[in-house]
Amino acid sequence: MSLHDASPEFVQSLSEHLPEGTLRAPEPRYLEEPRGRSFGNGGVVALPRSVDEVSTIVKACNASEVPVVPYGGGTGLVGGQVVTDGAKPVILSLERMNKVREVRPLENVMVAEAGVILKDVQTAAEAANRLFPLSLGAEGTARIGGNLATNAGGVNVLRYGNARDLCLGLEAVLPTGEIWHGLTRLRKDNTGYDLRNLLVGAEGTLGVITAATLKLFARPKSVATAIMVVTDPAAALRLLALARECVDEAVSAFELMHRHGMDFVAETLPDVRLPCDTPPEWSVLIEVGTGSGAEKLLEDLFGQALEEGLVDDGLIAQSARQRDDFWNLREHIPVANKAVGSVASHDISLPLEALPEFIAEMSAKIAAQCPLRINCFGHLGDGNLHYNLFPPKGRSRHDFDDIRHGLSTQIYDLVHQYGGSFSAEHGVGRLKVVDLETYGDPTRLAAMRAIKTALDPKGIMNPGAVLAP
Repeated sequence: MSLHDASPEFVQSLSEHLPEGTLRAPEPRYLEEPRGRSFGNGGVVALPRSVDEVSTIVKACNASEVPVVPYGGGTGLVGGQVVTDGAKPVILSLERMNKVREVRPLENVMVAEAGVILKDVQTAAEAANRLFPLSLGAEGTARIGGNLATNAGGVNVLRYGNARDLCLGLEAVLPTGEIWHGLTRLRKDNTGYDLRNLLVGAEGTLGVITAATLKLFARPKSVATAIMVVTDPAAALRLLALARECVDEAVSAFELMHRHGMDFVAETLPDVRLPCDTPPEWSVLIEVGTGSGAEKLLEDLFGQALEEGLVDDGLIAQSARQRDDFWNLREHIPVANKAVGSVASHDISLPLEALPEFIAEMSAKIAAQCPLRINCFGHLGDGNLHYNLFPPKGRSRHDFDDIRHGLSTQIYDLVHQYGGSFSAEHGVGRLKVVDLETYGDPTRLAAMRAIKTALDPKGIMNPGAVLAP
């Protein structure tokens, strides 16, 4: 079924059912994704303040067969928030639905609207002496509805899980405009199909998340952070296993960093402190949180790792400022990557034991073809790597446009060969639709299309995202 533009006539008709100021012309920020790879179009931006207004908008779009693109913080990296062709959509921004409705410390539960910025969710939890552990580089602008729609990951997945694991219930508007009042606080509810987990990770293709019941946790009383220098990724993996033996579930983050990442930070962000003058080839950022004695646990871990030849050097943060410096470095690696300009970026995951072999094999393949710099870094604890390719110094990423797609195909082919995924935490969006068709299981894809057709028969919800038309 073909969709129709959000025409001036449609916009005028819709405006008569909404408060003044709800609809406006699209600003440039709504029409491009952060890496500048995709530039889209839109007929109108809708900024509702309530779930009832979202329902009104979606009902009108469904009746007139006008596409709807849900929009959170605009930080997605796979083009899921940007329509590049087809009918001009209603861009439905949740930014005005930004209230924390309630916090229940006794139950370790918070109810937040979809437009609440992730950092504000964390702050509201902290005010109640609780922890909301979802943490990622864009947390100052990303919104919790978008985090859930993409099943965001980040640095604490090792201990607390992805966004999906941090959600108990949802309020959402389905493609017909009907409201699902699913903001349950229950931890156990075996009453049929799990619509919550269907919408989480669906990237706005099955409905619009308007609010969520989120899980909170006790704040660790003792937190310690260290950077340890490892000989190679295989040693880093063995260090992770050792950390789990020594510290058990207290390991909340285990981040692999390559020398190029630190070099890029030094090159483009001179105000960011580096832990050493000469960056090591490989290092890991480890954080543990316990009831007490976290620093002693890290000291013991470092001593044992040194004895076993897994680490060459290390630095345990001696103050909150030094801990912040360590995390500031890690969080600015993607910022530095953007400043340098990647030839191609890849958000991949692999079985843990396959990671060292993949890194060595893939790096050798690329080195044999062209002199690119490889910044391989990421969440080693959960198998998620950001495997990004950069031009040599003095060259531009555009010099390699003719081979960019071929390099990505080689990377995804090898990931697939090792039983991994071409998208670990960023989602599919529009930029990876062809990859899903290429590497996805046919039976699973058929089931996904059947679900999409059942819930959204007119295909108005974020058309072109996740599934090919």
